[in-house]
Amino acid sequence: MLRRTVLTSLAATAAAPAFGDTYPSRPITMVVPFAAGGPTDLMARVVGERMTKELGRQFVIENATGAAGTIGVGKVARAASDGYTISIGHLGTHVANGTIYRNLNYDLLTDLTPIARLPSNPMLVVASNAMPAHTLKELVDHLKANPDEVSGGTAGIGSGSHLGALAFFAATGAKYQLVPYRGTGPAVQDLSANQIQVMVDQSSNSLPHVRAGKIRAYAVTAKVRSAAMPDIPTAAEAGYPMEVAIWHGLWAPKGTPPEIVAKLNSAAVATLQDPAIRTRMEDLGQDLPTPAEMAPAAFGEFHRAEFAKWKKILETADVKVE
Repeated sequence: MLRRTVLTSLAATAAAPAFGDTYPSRPITMVVPFAAGGPTDLMARVVGERMTKELGRQFVIENATGAAGTIGVGKVARAASDGYTISIGHLGTHVANGTIYRNLNYDLLTDLTPIARLPSNPMLVVASNAMPAHTLKELVDHLKANPDEVSGGTAGIGSGSHLGALAFFAATGAKYQLVPYRGTGPAVQDLSANQIQVMVDQSSNSLPHVRAGKIRAYAVTAKVRSAAMPDIPTAAEAGYPMEVAIWHGLWAPKGTPPEIVAKLNSAAVATLQDPAIRTRMEDLGQDLPTPAEMAPAAFGEFHRAEFAKWKKILETADVKVE
C-alpha cells in the first residue's frame, strides 16, 4: 500500500506542469515610478501593450510616484516574486538613486532581478519659447548672466532630467534653479506655459513638443546628430561636449523563478523586434539594444557597471539625500 501511494504521488508530480508553464494566468502589473505622460510612462505603455500580445495577458500600468522614483521601485522590491509585479525604470531610478538616497530600504543590485534592457534615449536641452536665447551658446550666456532668474524642471533628485541638468552644469559652467516635479510630463507642460524656463529632458518626452512648436530645442546630448532630429545640433557642435543617454529596463523582485524571467525577457525581445515598435522608438530618437544586450545576464552586468560608474560621479558631486 505504501509503495502504491509513493508511486501515485510521483506520477502526480511528473504530470503536474512546471510553475513557469502556467505563467501568466492573470494580468501583470508594470509599476512606473513616475507620473503619467513622461518618457518612462510612454515607454511602459508602448512596451506593455506589445508584451500583452506576446504573453496573452494584460499588462496593467500603475504609476507609483514620489521621491524620484524610489517609492515605485521600492514597491516592486517588496512584491511577491511570482512575476505578476514588475518594474520599469532607468538610469536614475535603478542606478543613481542607490548612491543619492542613503536610507533606501532596498538594494538596487540585490533585491531586484534583471529582466531586459530597453532602449536608451539621448537628452535634449530645451527651453520655453519665451527664452530670448536662440542658440546653445546664447542660452549658456543668458544663464551665466542671470543665474538666479531662470528655473528648470526635473522629476526629482536622481531622475534622468536631474542627471541631465548636472551634466549640463558640468559641461557649460552655467546654472539654473532646479524645480522638482513628480514626473517630467508635468514639468514639460509648465515649460510650454513658461512657468519654468529650461530643461535637459529625454528626447522621447520633449521632441514631440519641439515638433509641435511648443518649446525650443538647442542641442542633443549625443556624439552625433540623431536621424530622428537631424536639424538639432549636438552640444559638442556648440563647444560643450556632453554625452548623456538615459537607458530603460525591466526588473522583477528578487527570487523570481528563472523560467518566468525568461518568458518576460522573450516577450520584451519580441516587442523590440516588431518593425512598428522599432520605427516608433527610432522616430523618438531612441537607440535600441540588440537581443544579446537585452538578455537578463547581460543586462545585469551592464546594470552593475553603470552603478559603479555613476557612484563615482555622484559622490564627487556630493549629491545625496539623507
